[in-house]
Amino acid sequence: MRSGAPTPCPSTAAATVGGMSYSSNGADAGSTSESAFTSAPNTAPIPSPAAVHAPWLRDAVFYEVYPQSFNDTNADGIGDLPGVTAKLDYIASLGATAIWLNPCFDSPFQDAGYDVRDYKKVAPRYGTNQDLVDLFAAAHERGMHVLLDLVAGHTSDEHPWFRASSQPERNEFSDRYIWTTSWVEGAPGLPFIGGVAPRNGTYILNFFACQPALNYGFARQEKPWMQSPDSPAARATRDAMVDVMLYWLELGADGFRCDMADSLVKYDDDRRTHTIAAWRDMIGRVRERFPQAAFVSEWGRPTLSLTAGFDMDFYLDWRWDGNPNGYCMLARDTDSQIGGAPDASFFRATSGTGAARFVREYLPQYEESRGNGYFCFITCNHDCARLAPRLSPREEQIAFTMFLTMPGVPYIYYGDEIGMSYRELPTKEGGYTRTGTRTPMQWNGGANRGFSDAPAEKLYLPVDTSSDAPTVAAQEADPESQLNYVRALTALRHETPALQSDGLFTVLHASDDDRAFVYARTAADGSSVVVALNPGLEPAAVELESVPAGVGGQVLLSRGGSAALEGSRIVLPAQSATILR
Repeated sequence: MRSGAPTPCPSTAAATVGGMSYSSNGADAGSTSESAFTSAPNTAPIPSPAAVHAPWLRDAVFYEVYPQSFNDTNADGIGDLPGVTAKLDYIASLGATAIWLNPCFDSPFQDAGYDVRDYKKVAPRYGTNQDLVDLFAAAHERGMHVLLDLVAGHTSDEHPWFRASSQPERNEFSDRYIWTTSWVEGAPGLPFIGGVAPRNGTYILNFFACQPALNYGFARQEKPWMQSPDSPAARATRDAMVDVMLYWLELGADGFRCDMADSLVKYDDDRRTHTIAAWRDMIGRVRERFPQAAFVSEWGRPTLSLTAGFDMDFYLDWRWDGNPNGYCMLARDTDSQIGGAPDASFFRATSGTGAARFVREYLPQYEESRGNGYFCFITCNHDCARLAPRLSPREEQIAFTMFLTMPGVPYIYYGDEIGMSYRELPTKEGGYTRTGTRTPMQWNGGANRGFSDAPAEKLYLPVDTSSDAPTVAAQEADPESQLNYVRALTALRHETPALQSDGLFTVLHASDDDRAFVYARTAADGSSVVVALNPGLEPAAVELESVPAGVGGQVLLSRGGSAALEGSRIVLPAQSATILR
């Protein structure tokens, strides 16, 4: 709903960000005219129960599959698990080594499966539990891993736990959810619903009206019915979630992406102290049985999520009241999902935005996460607008160059590799403005773009029938296509240790005054590559503060013309991306 140990390399204690010196503790170190950034040493490591991460994450590339829109094998208009299994070779051809599978559990689908009715049963529209086990096995045969989407903070109001909890008589599920003690009493500061159950009370929500919050306790108990995070009821909720995770890991799952991971304990402090403790308990117990299981948080604050025991966190699509986070500074700094409104995104050719403001936002989070886990980039996901059509294919490809060469484990959202477009569509299953990002995969130019043999009116969502809609088949045949460029990027990442998840990141140039963004990635053996981006419409020439030893300007991969490195001076063609060694 709503994404190893640091490599040894010299680094300095402060970085210059758009003319302001930034130290790793966030203090303003005074004004300077320099324009280089260097990663600072992690002087205050975050204590983490997950000090050893699964080795396969170091070279992982994830592919996010929205199952209902990926591949329909039984002609009912909805994608299914056998459809995912049938396309594993395609996913592997992208260089993806792991899959993030959006919720596939039994659900009334009022929120596209993020309203779970049975955590241990595959939704019949996707197939059977055995179909999911078969997917695990087929992925493992290809050296791939599969992470399931775990909704730990709430269930559907049709879940048997909730139906039992709604009864006036006390039973083992009475405290599984959060209930007040009167039908006229709400919860201060929290959404609640009353008048729909025989129980004398109202219940707390996490998101939609159909999603009652599970009871992990309250950090502050301001009412008699507010139980502590250490209460037997909160412990029972954690036990139940551990049981769910162990069930699927025993059947072959490789871990979990955890939805709304910071939402567990109510009235928690800004540091999410009690929510972190709850995750430490649950993840710790699961890792006793499955030490190689991977955990990804939907949190967007790696300082906290990695402390909670997660291996990875990823940038969320946050832009509140016109104030973007790092992801949106790069890819969606606009009020328009499609285009037409002013867009200050770095990747937008006409924005005039330099890379410095992104670095100011990103660098502290990178430093805090380094050595404790991974802070990752997504191309997009099921909750945010696709880059196209707001960004042109060239702008998208510059974006992909960055996303797939940054630290952490990258995530490719299905269809982004061919440039599928966001479309303005009526809401489906609680998607609202997110619906246009969830349309059927475009495999070929045949009926329903190869997604399904069902009549068009039966499809989960309408396919893009525009004459220029990209398809896998068309781009397979074009060596210059976005699809084949993404494959080249992931292949280079896999064969280049410096580009893998824990390679050191050092900014060589970023400014508020020009469009160039140049950074180095360095492996444990000291080998480095330089990535040079210029999304602007004019060529750029900048002087670098330093160039990593051994980088001589050999072009490994480029788009839109190759940057030329001459000593410490680099010249970047307009709208170009280059990777140099």
